[in-house]
Amino acid sequence: MHGTVMQGWAHNTAKEIAVYRKVLLCYDGSAEGRKALREGAELARAIGCEAYLLAICRSLIESSVPEGVTPQLASCEETIAKALLNEGVQKLNELGVRAQGTLVFGDPLVHIPHYARQIAADLIVVGHRPRGRLARWWSDSREQTLLDLVSCSILVATGAERAS
Repeated sequence: MHGTVMQGWAHNTAKEIAVYRKVLLCYDGSAEGRKALREGAELARAIGCEAYLLAICRSLIESSVPEGVTPQLASCEETIAKALLNEGVQKLNELGVRAQGTLVFGDPLVHIPHYARQIAADLIVVGHRPRGRLARWWSDSREQTLLDLVSCSILVATGAERAS
């Protein structure tokens, strides 16, 4: 009986003190992104907050079509990106979470902070992909991180989603 009381207490307390009203789930289709999507969906469902999906596609198409990119290639890329968004929304629905979905092209460090401010997110959920030594060596250590660019909490899901 003690376990039941504690479980009920924890469940009620989580709902009563939920500090996260709006959760932004960032999704890029990677294994790490799928894990973050699942973990964020479970959290959103448990505390009953609003969920927003931001599907991010690094793209050849940003503000204009670069030289050498045909309209057919651009159209193909847009189709793939829309499929990414639909996949994310479908996964959320399967996990019992209804979410608005938005698709963006470009740099996640530009789009995530902008969209988080736009929806007044309390929490951002992202996946983490470890980089090797060479990638870290080539990166600019003075580069800003997502933590520097947002004013809300960030949940970082580590590791990859296991195939089911």
